[in-house]
Amino acid sequence: MPALHEQSAEGRSRGTGLELPILSSPPRGQDLLSRLLDDQQRLTAVEEFSRDHDRGGLPAQAKFYSRLLPATPPGPGQQYAFDVDLDRCSGCKACVTACHTLNGLDEEETWRDVGLLIGGTSAQPVLQHVTTACHHCLEPACMAGCPVDAYEKDPVTGIVRHLDDQCFGCQYCTLACPYDVPKYHAGKGIVRKCDLCSNRLAVGEAPACVQACPHEAISIQLVDTRQVREDAEANVFLPAAPEPHITLPTTTYRTRRVFPRNLLPADYHSTSPQHPHWPLIVMLVLTQLSVGAFWINLLLETVLTPAAAAELRPIQATSALAFGLLALSASLLHLGRPQYAFRAVIGLRHSWLSREIVAFGLFAGAAVLYAASSWLTGVPPAATRVLSWSVALFGLLGVFCSVMIYVFTRREFWSLNSTAARFGLSTLLLGGATTWAALLVAQRVSGGPQAAALVQDCGFWLSRGILVVGAAKLLFELSLLRHLADRRTTSLKRSAMLMLGPLSNVTLARFAAGVLGGVMMPLLLLSSQADAFARSSVLILVGMQFAACLVGELLERYLFFAAASAPRMPGGLRS
Repeated sequence: MPALHEQSAEGRSRGTGLELPILSSPPRGQDLLSRLLDDQQRLTAVEEFSRDHDRGGLPAQAKFYSRLLPATPPGPGQQYAFDVDLDRCSGCKACVTACHTLNGLDEEETWRDVGLLIGGTSAQPVLQHVTTACHHCLEPACMAGCPVDAYEKDPVTGIVRHLDDQCFGCQYCTLACPYDVPKYHAGKGIVRKCDLCSNRLAVGEAPACVQACPHEAISIQLVDTRQVREDAEANVFLPAAPEPHITLPTTTYRTRRVFPRNLLPADYHSTSPQHPHWPLIVMLVLTQLSVGAFWINLLLETVLTPAAAAELRPIQATSALAFGLLALSASLLHLGRPQYAFRAVIGLRHSWLSREIVAFGLFAGAAVLYAASSWLTGVPPAATRVLSWSVALFGLLGVFCSVMIYVFTRREFWSLNSTAARFGLSTLLLGGATTWAALLVAQRVSGGPQAAALVQDCGFWLSRGILVVGAAKLLFELSLLRHLADRRTTSLKRSAMLMLGPLSNVTLARFAAGVLGGVMMPLLLLSSQADAFARSSVLILVGMQFAACLVGELLERYLFFAAASAPRMPGGLRS
C-alpha cells in the first residue's frame, strides 16, 4: 500500500486529486491490488499535458491538432475546405470567440456564426447547431462582383482572400454573396471576411476555430473540385440554405443521423428589414430620371418642328444633366473610401458595377456636351442629333447595367423581370414628369408664343403617358402582395410580409405619393380645358405631379432594398 499512497499524494500535489479507477474484468492471474496499481499509472489528459510541459518536450501547439489537418497540401484539382461534423457541434460558440479574438474583430463583428436547425415532432424534437463561416467557393460571387478586384482565390489552396488595401468599400459583395459572409466595417470603410487563417495553414497550424472547438467538430480537409461541382447538382447542402449551384461552396457538413423532413433554421419564419442604402436609392432614382428625360426629349424632337425643339432643348437638357450629375455625386457617399473611386473600372471584364460606372461616366460626358451645345448657336443639326443619341444610348446602357447589378445577386425579389420592370417604368415616369416641368419652365423663361404652343401640343400627351405608366407601375408593385396567399414561406412572401408589417408606413406613403403624382395629378390636368395648360395654376399642378412622382419613386426604391429577403445560412432564435 505505500506505493498507492505515494501515487495518490503525487496526484493531489498536481491539483487533480485521487481518480477512482473504473473496475473491469481482471486479467487472469492478476489480483485487485495489482489492478489498482496499474490504473494509478494511467494519467489523465490534463496530467499528461502537465508532465510533458514540465519536461519541455511539447512540440509546436499546432502539432496537437495535426489530425484535424490534411496530411498533404492540395494537389491538382483539390483545395482546402472546412469539414463540419454536425454530430459533434454543441453550439458552445468557442469557435466564434476564437475567431473574434485572433482577428481582432470589433464587438459586433463576426466572421463565424453558429445557427440552429429545429424540427421533428413534439414527441421527438430535433435541435441541431450549425457553425458556419466563409465557404471559399469554387466560383465566389464576391470575387466576380467586386469592381476593384479586392478578392483573390489562391490557385493552390483555393482560399478566397479579401485584399483590404484594394477595397474601396462599395459593399456590393455583401449583396452578391448568398451566404452573408463579407462584413462591412464602417470604421475602416472596407469589407472583411474569413481567410481560413491562411497564415496559420501556411506553417502547418490549424485555424483558430479548429483549435478552439472542444469537440473537434471543425477540421480542414482536402476536397476534390470536380466532386464539389457534381454534388452541387443534387442541391444537398443545409436545409433552407441558399442553393449550392450558385457559387459552389466547398464546406462539407456531415452527420450520421437522418434528419426529419421538416428540419428548418430557427429563424426561417422571421422577417426583418434590410439596410436601405440611401445613397444607392438616390443614385438609382435620379439616374433613371435623367435618362428618361433625355429619351423623352429625343422622342419629342422627332415630332416637333425644329424651332419648337430648339425652344425646349436648353431647359430640358440642362435640368436632366443636373439631376444626372447629382445622382453620380450621391453614389460616392456609399463608398467607405471614396478617395479610391477611380479604381471602380478595374473589374470591367466581370463586374456589372464597373460596367455601370463606365456607362454612366460616358453618359455624363455626352450629356455635358449636349447640354452645352443646346445653349450655343451655329451648332450643326447633325452634331446635335449625334450627341442626343449618344446620351440616350449611354444612359440606356447604364440603366441596363443597374438592372444586372441586382439580378446578379440571385435574389428572387431582384429577378430580371421584376427589376427591369421597376427600373424601366421609373425611367419613363420620372422622365415624363421632368419633361412636363421643363416645358412650363421654358414657357416662363421665353414667354413667346412658340413655347406656349409647345405646352399646348405636348402637355396632353405627357399627362396621358404619366397616367398610364404611373398606374401600371403601382399595379405591378401591388402584385407582390399576392404571395401572401402562398402556403410556403417563400422569399417573395417574406418581402410581402415586410411591406405590410415592419415597413407598412413606408408602403402606405409610397402608394399615396404614387397615386397622387402618377394618377390624380394627370387626371386633373387631362380634365381641364385645352386652354388650361396656359394658366398659372397648371404650374402648381405640374410641380405637385413632379414632386409626388419623385418622392414616390424614392420610397419605392427604399422598399426595393429594405423588403428584399436576404439569403443566409441558418440563424438562431430571434426576439
